[in-house]
Amino acid sequence: MRTLAAARTSAGQPPVDLRFPAGFQWGAATAAYQIEGAVRANGRLPSIWDTFAATPGRIAGGHTGEHASDHFRRHREDVALMAELGLSAYRFSVAWPRVRAAGGGVNAAGLAFYDRLVDDLLAAGISPAATLYHWDLPQELEDAGGWAARDTAARYGQYVAAVAARLGDRVRLWNTLNEPWCSAFLGYGSGVHAPGRRDPRAALRAAHHLLLAHGHGVAALRAAGVTGQVSVALNVGTVRPVSDAPADRDAARRIDGLLNRIFLDPLLRGAYPADVLADTAALSDWSFVREGDLDLIAAPLDALCVNYYQPDLVGAGPDGHHDADTPYPGAEGVAFHPVPGPVTAMGWSVDPGGLRDMLLRVTRDYGAPPLYVTENGAAYPDEVDADGRVRDPERTDYLHRHLAAAHEALTAGADLRGFFVWSLLDNFEWALGYDKRFGLIHVDYATQRRTVKDSAHWYGRTIAANGVDRPR
Repeated sequence: MRTLAAARTSAGQPPVDLRFPAGFQWGAATAAYQIEGAVRANGRLPSIWDTFAATPGRIAGGHTGEHASDHFRRHREDVALMAELGLSAYRFSVAWPRVRAAGGGVNAAGLAFYDRLVDDLLAAGISPAATLYHWDLPQELEDAGGWAARDTAARYGQYVAAVAARLGDRVRLWNTLNEPWCSAFLGYGSGVHAPGRRDPRAALRAAHHLLLAHGHGVAALRAAGVTGQVSVALNVGTVRPVSDAPADRDAARRIDGLLNRIFLDPLLRGAYPADVLADTAALSDWSFVREGDLDLIAAPLDALCVNYYQPDLVGAGPDGHHDADTPYPGAEGVAFHPVPGPVTAMGWSVDPGGLRDMLLRVTRDYGAPPLYVTENGAAYPDEVDADGRVRDPERTDYLHRHLAAAHEALTAGADLRGFFVWSLLDNFEWALGYDKRFGLIHVDYATQRRTVKDSAHWYGRTIAANGVDRPR
């Protein structure tokens, strides 16, 4: 296998005219169910994704996360690859069903895995960034109501307290949740993610209870005296109207409210947006929001983490348009339009300007918080060549242009502290199974052989230079 060191020597250092600040965190990210495998090891409980993946017709190819990228057994090999790449940070998720004991309490053997992982990262000079919930709710909690039930938020707080007591002195960045929009609206609204419910009313309750869980999680982390920064990772995005017509601009306002402001406003302003409450009034009176909830949700954060892949281009649908499958409650009349330009293997538009605009919008509207891009990346149909090399120039170009856009935002005033590529490894891509590859490192799922892609070699050189050349 071609080593990163050899790649750097052969290519030399790239010219750097876009330099990032000293101490900038260069990372990669993963999620437990997507890479760990070992779903029954050391007392791990079933999660909603185990159940969802075992349901015929839910996952492309009938795939499951049972083996995934076998990171649970191969994590030391993976940490060594991170170190060779030169990562200064690694974002992983703690699997709640691996840490929870049946009926409640702590599964010490499951928590010990993350203890070892954190120690191995620190020994390799890599800063651990832990996500405490990346969609893998224990199935027994879903059976008791899941995120549509208020009690799940309290159970989450207890789980966070247990993890913080074990890892709180060593993790440098904490994400309470990853992309609660997906958990609530894809899991309980459109049903394309676990647990697969299709109930917009339940989706709105789930969104609030996820935010409430975040509040309990922040309180637990603070009570434990964790030394790392406390944050949450949101998939906020740039929403643009397809035209300047009032109806199209209103459609963009509606989607922006249900994608961005429904989370940003309670977290950073302590209130839900009035227009979102009005847009969803036919579905809910929001009586599930109780006195004191918003104070808990709006507890001060040390940073805000954002995930970005593509913008949305929307407009008012034609007369009679009703999208019953939309994940946006109350936005059935909104039509989504393709964004002009190239797309990835996911069909997602390649639009680095959307990242710049999103970072600057959050900076302008929400008090210029310290920011991390905790996910950005692209899927392409990668293959290992006969010479053992994975040539993925599209991914290199994608990352190059998005890093340049992030640098634009930084120079325009965004307090950007780090950038994490999604993903370190090829992995189980949720409802799409193993058909889409996002990794910097190729995984042969039959043998679990790792092959460092050309994009990873480029990223290693970028890290060493602490910057990129300006895209041509």
